[in-house]
Amino acid sequence: MSRCKLADVIAALGGDLVGASDIEIARLGPLEGADSATLSFLSNVRYQSQLQSTAAACVIVAPAFAEVAAARGAAIVTPDPYLYFARLTQWWAVRVRPQAAARLHPSAVIDPSAVLGEGVDVGALAVIEAGVTVGAGARIGPHCVIERKSQIGAGTRLAARVTVGFDSRIGARCIIHGGAVIGADGFGFAPAKSADGGRWEKIEQLGAVLIGDDVEIGANTCIDRGALDDTVIADGVKLDNLIQIGHNVRIGAHTAIAGCVAIAGSTRIGAHCTVGGAASIVGHLQIADHVHISACTLITRSIAKPGQYTGVFPFDDNANWEKNAATLRQLYSLRERLKALEKKL
Repeated sequence: MSRCKLADVIAALGGDLVGASDIEIARLGPLEGADSATLSFLSNVRYQSQLQSTAAACVIVAPAFAEVAAARGAAIVTPDPYLYFARLTQWWAVRVRPQAAARLHPSAVIDPSAVLGEGVDVGALAVIEAGVTVGAGARIGPHCVIERKSQIGAGTRLAARVTVGFDSRIGARCIIHGGAVIGADGFGFAPAKSADGGRWEKIEQLGAVLIGDDVEIGANTCIDRGALDDTVIADGVKLDNLIQIGHNVRIGAHTAIAGCVAIAGSTRIGAHCTVGGAASIVGHLQIADHVHISACTLITRSIAKPGQYTGVFPFDDNANWEKNAATLRQLYSLRERLKALEKKL
């Protein structure tokens, strides 16, 4: 079991410590169920009732709760407890999950023309094709495939079974979780005439995927390569598991998208947006910066103004659905007209 003292935490992350600095911490955890060796935090006022009853050795709190926290024991006071706790988990993980020394597994297949930086780690049965560049300190997990001419930035980590399609570029310090596919073909087909059998004719996807620095991509998420232009994921974007991003999509810096979201091709999403789980965005739309889309919402038109957007509407026969949707959009004006008529009566 890894232990440290509160003094070690303060030395690493700062904050104002109230209480003894030699208290030992063995784990991080929530207020509820914490014991005398747990370092916990309070960031949501809904859980303030747990603050007085918790057995945690120390609690990270905002200045507004400093007095209450100090009355029950040790506390670390900081302006943003949740952000502090996030950084604490990073510091803690380095201590309890030390990385093994970098090596190239003998079963890995690495083309002689690939360029690997200093300290690159390549796992068992990974494949690195011709012309690939892997930056210093990157870690390529078991069974990963990095296709020709792709670039992996310094310090980026690919978990097991990640596939990176040809010509893709991934920036520095990214994390890509198991099963993700970067740079598969986008869904592009042209319908042939019935005289030709009514079949679909494939449109070759000639673009690439460009991913910035400090991006995290969840397990089994798929990002399609562009058809002609590139698919672009900007710096700091965070993607959850099981997300589908179509060809030519562009996602602005520091946008976060939850699991099972589907984004159709050529849509552009601004910076600092959030998209809730299972939401869908149809193709060729423009989403402004600082837009927040609620879970399960279907976005069918562009959004030009920042704000929170929500919409769930039952499915129906399409003609009826369109009529009902058109009526629903007029509901507020109809209400105001009805109120005006009631006043006249």
